[in-house]
Amino acid sequence: MKNQAVEVHTNSSSRRSSVAQGGRTLRQKAYEEIKRRIITMEYRPGEYLNEARISKALRAGRTPVHQALHRLQLEQLVDIIPRKGVIVRAVSLDEIMNVTHVRSVNEALCVSLAARWADKRDIASLRDILDRAEEMIGAHDIEVLMNLDHEFHCEISRISRNPVLGNILRSLHERSLRVWFLSLSVVRRLEDVHAEHEAIFAAIAAHDEKRAAQAARAHIEQFQKHIVLAV
Repeated sequence: MKNQAVEVHTNSSSRRSSVAQGGRTLRQKAYEEIKRRIITMEYRPGEYLNEARISKALRAGRTPVHQALHRLQLEQLVDIIPRKGVIVRAVSLDEIMNVTHVRSVNEALCVSLAARWADKRDIASLRDILDRAEEMIGAHDIEVLMNLDHEFHCEISRISRNPVLGNILRSLHERSLRVWFLSLSVVRRLEDVHAEHEAIFAAIAAHDEKRAAQAARAHIEQFQKHIVLAV
């Protein structure tokens, strides 16, 4: 009888664990989808978000949506106003300029470290991302290109072999994504960004730390320039 009781207890714990895992998955899915819609401007700056409508659109319960919105508040993508609701935070030019200034300093360091430490597999990985991006430019698929841009910068962060710096840059890059999406409305700018990435890649592949840092700073300077036109 004791063994039977233990078995029942174990099965019950397993079910609870499965439900908990499922709960985490729902929260993550809701978070990722709402964030995607904010970044791609499907949910516009200043727009009020209704939890019930979002739950229906995502086919998710109110709880994971509510938790996702609170997480997005911490990331400064939405504001939760008591007795009023949830509003998509406006794109602040001052904030974005501050972010890009910090990015410029840290990105240059990160890229120079990547040029120092990159091995053949790292270089091949960056080449693959750029090749995929080049294919998407003709299709003018801004969302896919935005994701590939993010992947490119995250891969450089990994190659730098400095996880602290990488975490800082990932956070800064994510805070720039909405403006990135806005600024790339024309094919010419997509081509310019790709050329800037190619310059960074060439310097990393050549293990030229100084040229890599210069290419990174030039890339961020161009990003800043187009922010003024986009916001």
